Amino acid sequence: MPVILLVEDDPRLSELVRTYLQGNGFRVIVEHRGELVVGHLQQDRPDLIILDLGLPGRDGFSVCKEIRSLSSLPILILTARNNDIDHVVGLELGADDYVAKPVEPRVLVARIHALLRRSKSSAPPEQRLLKFGNVCINPLSRSVFVGTDEVTLSSNEFDLLFFLACRAGEIQSRETLYQQLYKRDYDGLDRTLDVRVSHLRKKLSDAGAPERIRTVWGHGYLFASEG
Repeated sequence: MPVILLVEDDPRLSELVRTYLQGNGFRVIVEHRGELVVGHLQQDRPDLIILDLGLPGRDGFSVCKEIRSLSSLPILILTARNNDIDHVVGLELGADDYVAKPVEPRVLVARIHALLRRSKSSAPPEQRLLKFGNVCINPLSRSVFVGTDEVTLSSNEFDLLFFLACRAGEIQSRETLYQQLYKRDYDGLDRTLDVRVSHLRKKLSDAGAPERIRTVWGHGYLFASEG
């Protein structure tokens, strides 16, 4: 039974979510305060964290950043529907996905299942080592090196990079990327992919890699085999 750590300060909402998730086969641990979240990582060993951003004591942004520095555990953030910047910042800090409030229970469960499926996969189906100039991508260890320096990526960032690199020179549409990586259709407004690409580009650039992931306006993204 997958263990979900639900971090939400609204007692009514947390109880509704807990009851629904338990009815769908999850064991749910509820925490109301941000500063106590990290202690649950060792104590309860959750498989996934649902993290509200508006927490008392310590906000969800700083909690997300700390969790990601310690673990690659999937993080699903809860954000207000009318505050687009919340989910953008959350993704930049390492969250894997987001669900807007008010929470639609069936959507929440679908997102949880999608994240758990990805986290259980130790490597993408292709197992070959990929090398492009000074960039080396190892799917077995799920590691990326630029020269001798390892680039720290989240699980979703690695999956995105590896998917594009395996298809170097081929344009991948947003629709294809959403269906293959996130297991949902692209709705035309979701900025998750754009944020993740931007974050990935910066990490590779900071490590000294030439620009590899290119935007083909009106079509999607392309990984260039030559920098």
